[in-house]
Amino acid sequence: MLKLIKEIREETGAGVIDVKKALEEAQGDKEKALEILRKNGVQKADKKANRIAKEGVIATYVHANNKSGAIVKVLCETDFVAMNDKFKNLANDIAMQIVAMNPVAVRPKDVSDEMIAAEIEEIKSQLATENISDDELKKKLEEKKEELKRSRALYSQSFIKNPEITIEEVIKENVATLGENIVVDDFQRFEI
Repeated sequence: MLKLIKEIREETGAGVIDVKKALEEAQGDKEKALEILRKNGVQKADKKANRIAKEGVIATYVHANNKSGAIVKVLCETDFVAMNDKFKNLANDIAMQIVAMNPVAVRPKDVSDEMIAAEIEEIKSQLATENISDDELKKKLEEKKEELKRSRALYSQSFIKNPEITIEEVIKENVATLGENIVVDDFQRFEI
């Protein structure tokens, strides 16, 4: 049991008591315990979401081919957390994500209709060939628009290091571990 607690702590950064409770609840199943910790982390993160994040770091990433790179501003609440290696690694991972996945905004709500207008027009012309009502067409277009916005937004993209979770979930896990609100404030991607 101690070995398993140590493994999970190293993997998640969660406290001994939290890991022990999760393992007890999961009846010793490591995967279930990790899921319990993830859910608890999300709940903790949601409680901290309204706290002001005014400290942080600027992280950069340049792809190995030196043809693309990103700079990102990731904020937290205190300079103590901003200097933490786990926080810095998170910021670097986010910069790498931006280079790899080319998001156009932080959150889906920040993706403007103009950013996806060409794709919507193409989908609209494809759907026009189908024999569907105007109401159904409108509904399908709205669904596609929301899907496109999610795919273009950093927070809703699958994390390149673990596609089973989103960037938002990665951030929430770090909020739970580090105990402070964390937000991506701004980013810029460059490509040659």
